[in-house]
Order: sequence, then structure tokens, then C-alpha cells
Amino acid sequence: MRIMALACAVALCGLVPGPARAFDAAPDGTTQARPHSVPEDAGARSAKSLECSQKADAQNLHGKPRKHFMRDCKHGV
Repeated sequence: MRIMALACAVALCGLVPGPARAFDAAPDGTTQARPHSVPEDAGARSAKSLECSQKADAQNLHGKPRKHFMRDCKHGV
């Protein structure tokens, strides 16, 4: 019975994704890590985020009210 349990455990270990499977396949078929994509307007959003953060600081907002304010401010609502 113990041998059967051990065999099942070994078989299941092969089904668990390992670190090598964390990489995506490139179009040419090689396996490599893909870098994080950076949107073109990342600088504009960053400036907008800083501006909204300064406004939230001026209003002394914290927690959920700050989160809602930041969301509305960044999306122009």
C-alpha cells in the first residue's frame, strides 16, 4: 500500500508546473522570459498619478476615500 501511495505521489509531482514552465515560448520556438511591457504613455500616467496624489494629500485623504479619489482623479471623472 505504501509503494502505491509513493508511486502516486511521484506521478503527481510530474504534473506540478516547475520554474521552467513559468517561461513563455517565443515566436521562434525558443523558451525565454518575456520582459514586462511598458505602455507608451507611462510617463504621462505617472505625472497624472503624482498630481492626483498631491491633491489627495492636500485634502488629507487616507484609506478607501483616498483610493476612490485617486481612481476618479486619474480617470478624469
